[in-house]
Amino acid sequence: MQKEITTEKIPIKIWLDEPEEGSLEQARNLANLPFAVSHICLMPDTHQGYGMPIGGVMATDNVIVPNAVGVDIGCGMCALKTNIFAEELAHSQLTDIMRGIRELIPLGFDHHKERQDENLMPQDFNVDEMVIVKRLYLSALKQLGTLGGGNHFIELQRCNDGYLWVMIHSGSRNFGLRVAEHYNNVAKKLNEMYFSAVNPKADLAFLPFKTEEARLYYKEMQYCTEFALANRKLMMERVKSVVSSILSGVEYEPMINIAHNYAAWEKHFDKKVIVHRKGATSAKAGEIGIIPGSQGTKSYIVEGLGNQESFMSCSHGAGRMMSRKAAVRNLNLEEERRKLDELGIIHSIRGKSDLEEASSAYKDIAQVMSFQSDLVKILVELSPLAVIKG
Repeated sequence: MQKEITTEKIPIKIWLDEPEEGSLEQARNLANLPFAVSHICLMPDTHQGYGMPIGGVMATDNVIVPNAVGVDIGCGMCALKTNIFAEELAHSQLTDIMRGIRELIPLGFDHHKERQDENLMPQDFNVDEMVIVKRLYLSALKQLGTLGGGNHFIELQRCNDGYLWVMIHSGSRNFGLRVAEHYNNVAKKLNEMYFSAVNPKADLAFLPFKTEEARLYYKEMQYCTEFALANRKLMMERVKSVVSSILSGVEYEPMINIAHNYAAWEKHFDKKVIVHRKGATSAKAGEIGIIPGSQGTKSYIVEGLGNQESFMSCSHGAGRMMSRKAAVRNLNLEEERRKLDELGIIHSIRGKSDLEEASSAYKDIAQVMSFQSDLVKILVELSPLAVIKG
């Protein structure tokens, strides 16, 4: 932990030098919520979001806040190691793999033309009692196994011992967005009806767990989180099929998975609370996690240290240094392309709009990792070879 702010109802504990003013104002709003427990955490990748900053962690007492989970519920990372030495790959093989991936996995707003196998969808849920999931279920069958847009990516990487890795960042597609919007609106109406003391301008409407609405949101949130995992699993299987069709004798280690937009019941400081992680991941003692960099920088496989002060959490990535609009406005296309070309990375920076996801739009991942040395231990360093962006 770098510093602690004690001017609000509960402290704000910060794992970075100076948070931007917008995210700090949002953290102050969180620290003054009547149901927030112990303290608020800001991870080293923190930047301003909707209601709660991305990179924020909050524990609450029998209350759930949809905007403290976010709109891409269950968004997360998965990665796996192969037995192939990256240096043995020809440039043509890498380009063939990336071309094959693009043919099998729809990107951005695209989805499959046919519904995918329903058995791959989350099981053991009563979809009929879910308002949004039930409504969108059939369309989601065409979104299963699709990347989405924004900062979502598929990346081939070389680890520090030379082996080829595959990493995927994606979420719950339209499910998460619609569930988040619906229940945030429900919470706003309930808060207004019962004269909530929480300032509506803070955009932190909440659902007490004594209400049916909170129970329904929690179930739909869990479904979205499981759908996001199913989505990543299917994409990973299709990436593996492409890699195996081009390279002979490939073997794969088990997939690592970690989510970074969700809320869960946990016990902290001898109290059962609901921990909201918005752009933050769980880092319990011994837990294996993934912290990606940006296009052109290192990513990390880590082991959690179980630090109670962060509610056993860590960053979910490098974190944005500038907004998407600011990146397009201020960054130089040729310079960003040159940087990646000189590193020999097959990348996705082609036009001006692609600057939204340029490396220079993100914080220095090495500094981010140094800020959280008390939260995680680095196990593996991964350098990008080829990147597909959504």
